[in-house]
Amino acid sequence: MSSTTSDVGNVQPTIRSSANDAPDRTRWLILGVLGLAQLMVVLDATVVNIALPAAQLDLGFDNADRSWVVTSYALAFGSLLLLGGRLSDLFGRRTTFLVGLVGFAVMSAVGGAAVNFGMLVAARAGQGVFGALLAPAALSLLTTTFTDPKERAKAFGIFGAVAGAGGAIGLLLGGVLTEWANWRWSLYVNLVFAGIAFVGGFLLLAKHRATERPALDIPGTLTVSAALFSIVYGFAHAESDGWGNAVTIGFLAVGVVLLGVFVYLQTRAAHPLLPLRIVLDRTRGGAYLAVFVVGAGMFAVFLFLTYYLQSTLGYTPITTGFAFLPMIATLVVTATVATSVILPRFGPRVLMSAGMLIASAGMALLTQISIDSSYAAHILPSLLVMGVGMGATMAPAMQGAVSGVSPDDAGVASATVNTMQQIGGSIGTALLSTIAATAATNYATDNQAAVAQAADPQAAATLLRMNAEIASYTTTFWWASGIFLAGSVMAALLVRSGKLPDGPEGATVVAH
Repeated sequence: MSSTTSDVGNVQPTIRSSANDAPDRTRWLILGVLGLAQLMVVLDATVVNIALPAAQLDLGFDNADRSWVVTSYALAFGSLLLLGGRLSDLFGRRTTFLVGLVGFAVMSAVGGAAVNFGMLVAARAGQGVFGALLAPAALSLLTTTFTDPKERAKAFGIFGAVAGAGGAIGLLLGGVLTEWANWRWSLYVNLVFAGIAFVGGFLLLAKHRATERPALDIPGTLTVSAALFSIVYGFAHAESDGWGNAVTIGFLAVGVVLLGVFVYLQTRAAHPLLPLRIVLDRTRGGAYLAVFVVGAGMFAVFLFLTYYLQSTLGYTPITTGFAFLPMIATLVVTATVATSVILPRFGPRVLMSAGMLIASAGMALLTQISIDSSYAAHILPSLLVMGVGMGATMAPAMQGAVSGVSPDDAGVASATVNTMQQIGGSIGTALLSTIAATAATNYATDNQAAVAQAADPQAAATLLRMNAEIASYTTTFWWASGIFLAGSVMAALLVRSGKLPDGPEGATVVAH
């Protein structure tokens, strides 16, 4: 057993834990607790999506308001992640983790019991707030619990697989609960997840003692929270109102300006919210970029392939969820093997670059779909390739993103991982939705004349609509393929070659 000590100056809190000295069995039980909590947070971004039509019918809100059930969660979660990460550094990761679990469960119960649209949206925003506490704490606890390189590789492989597959699991779970129970159970189910994780965390996680607790960077916190809120809202608004809309442009511009102000403030602050040394390291910077790209491209699979399976091929929500299972299985196996076997030998650059290249190929395969495509011949092969690509990318990227970070910065470094995934997902959804809508409109316009000349104009119009939808999906998949390809090139150029460091930068490893 070894421990690390690092001179991080007097501007960060010193948090000590006995988690590293826990028996092997306890550490792996802790991984199960953290993985369950991470799964709850990640799947909650998609589990409600399939339940939305039923919730809309029950509560009586219109289509224009429907997107706010999803957007309210993304806004609160994305804008407060960095604050949640730093709070876990300042007040203890165990405490922050447990508070996040309780709050998330309470907000889920409120949402499940919602009697009107406002109550549901408020509960979803509350889930986002406590998720912003929970997610960074879970990843930072993983970082500080597993210090042995071999054990850490296995742990991150499993945790990364959960993070990568959570969205697809959410689609499956949402379909099952909506069809077999009630839409409200897509929220109530979190009480089960949170309850198990809370008991496990309370019993297994070691308490942290902060011997120093410097003041929170209030200007930085307010600035970056407002910046992330503006960016997420701007992209969400673009999805519904277009890129040329004044509100869209205004929020995106304000978000970019505030991010610039935040970076400046971090260079001047005595106790910065996000020490720039965390993101300026080449390997960590490349890892954050990889998480961003996977978050953006992954939504093309979950969102538009779901539309295709249900709208074009007529799959039920449950069948759609099961259709993603091969990708989940492949992702889990690949992530585990990649981090335990390949990463320790060759480092993260090869895995992240190759993984995104493979994911790009998987998305390119999906561009071959048509109205009468079969699952086995046209969809399953691409899902399997995508599972390999995302599994090879996500878990090594998550480990690379927190590599060499002082334990005192583990929370905010972990929060940055979640922030990049969340912002990537928001940008990907808005960008690809806009591209899909434009492609469908262009196809319909170019082929409208054939409808009037057809022997059966009504049947021709139906066929045109379906082909326009296919054109929107395939165009989106080409763009997503390009996004993954660009990410592969950037990872190859940015990430340093070689293995990840075993301990924090500048640390002295002390055997005992």
